[in-house]
Amino acid sequence: MKLVFATHNPGKLQEVRELLAPDYEVIGLSELGDHEDIEETALTLEGNAWIKARTVWQKHGLSCFSDDTGLEIEALDGAPGVFSARFAGPDKDPQANMDKVLDELKGQRNRKARFRTAVALVLNGEEFLFEGTVNGEITTVQSGAKGFGYDPIFSPNGYNSTFAEMDAPTKNAISHRGLAIKKLVAFLKTD
Repeated sequence: MKLVFATHNPGKLQEVRELLAPDYEVIGLSELGDHEDIEETALTLEGNAWIKARTVWQKHGLSCFSDDTGLEIEALDGAPGVFSARFAGPDKDPQANMDKVLDELKGQRNRKARFRTAVALVLNGEEFLFEGTVNGEITTVQSGAKGFGYDPIFSPNGYNSTFAEMDAPTKNAISHRGLAIKKLVAFLKTD
């Protein structure tokens, strides 16, 4: 089965391809020749996921799914949340975002955080929503070179490493996106 993943992010695309292989062929927007950014204007992760999935469905008429992920930090009242990609500004600079988080948590003992992903699926015009969450904490320094986004400063509960230090199979088994995609796959296999 072929599905469009409404993203231009190569890191996300690779991660999702690994999760859905070999049963599903996942195509990114660039492979459709669609290089337009879809503006995420909703104030919730679910809302942004729906904007992207519905836009692709309306534009291309292809079954597709989209996700939006937020890092929610307890000591920052849930920030950056839906604004995770733009936390340090509109450039969506991962390093600047991590630097801002680490700076705002300086001296903070409560470093509890969670990643939450909402996945919106439009399958032949029908809509479905899946969610995944992983709890952990923000480290005091960056560590690891794998992954993307906030991975070098997020350590999931039960592990002594960051997502950026984990190999792909380990991270995918426990990550927020991995859990949401597993729910999507389970649904697709019963549909």
